[in-house]
Amino acid sequence: MRDPIPAIRETVATGEIAEIFADIRRVLGVEVVNLIWRHLATLPETLPWAWETLRPLYTDGTLVAEARLLHMQLTLPRLRRFPPELLAAADLADGDVASIRDILAAYDRTNAMALLAFSALLHRLEGRPSADHTISRRAEPAPEAFVPIPLPPLPGINELREPVAKLLLTLNGFGTRRDNPVLASMYRHLAYWPQYLALSWAVIAPLDADGSLGGAIADALGKAQAQAARLAARFSEPTFDTAIAVAIRAALDAFANDVLAKMVVICALLRDLTQPQAE
Repeated sequence: MRDPIPAIRETVATGEIAEIFADIRRVLGVEVVNLIWRHLATLPETLPWAWETLRPLYTDGTLVAEARLLHMQLTLPRLRRFPPELLAAADLADGDVASIRDILAAYDRTNAMALLAFSALLHRLEGRPSADHTISRRAEPAPEAFVPIPLPPLPGINELREPVAKLLLTLNGFGTRRDNPVLASMYRHLAYWPQYLALSWAVIAPLDADGSLGGAIADALGKAQAQAARLAARFSEPTFDTAIAVAIRAALDAFANDVLAKMVVICALLRDLTQPQAE
């Protein structure tokens, strides 16, 4: 099995790409560069342009504030949290659960900001009119102030046992609109604990089957696009030639209109389910 989308791995990045990856990790306060950035690095001229355009919105607190607003507006299915005895019965020790919570926290931090940021870029590239009013700089802490979240190395899907890889791909199909969706990195990170992936399937599969997951994702995407239309007013017109612009739009569409929207919802749901029980 292969990852279904080309991307430059952080361990082999060199030159300007490696420098931008390092800056992304520093600014976002995470140890792993999100897949969309690593994919954009495979397209000519694209990663430097995207990061130069979006970095100010990350560093001045705008995307922090907008992501917080999006999270507050999410309409998630109401489910009971995993009790400690369930996690223990699944052979998940306290250290395992702590690592899983770190992974969910890291993706919860970056996915909402990425959804808004790349939806705004796509909005601008497609030449759609921006909203009448712009989003000004927010008086919010920038991600640089966040404590970095430790994460294990990101395994390739070909490094996983076949049953785990198949379960991962099954999970990745929930909530998508595409026949060959982008493989969400969060699932790969969680593959260190197949039993947690199994618990995730038991939660997500019924929500996908009854339409509540799709409804929550569509609602989140609509709200994100409304916010992105205002963000886009802060960008200048891009000057790519037609072929590069088409490739960038296709890449952004696969993320902003599918994988990022679904993972904002799924990650928030799993993070809530995996929080400690309320006293």
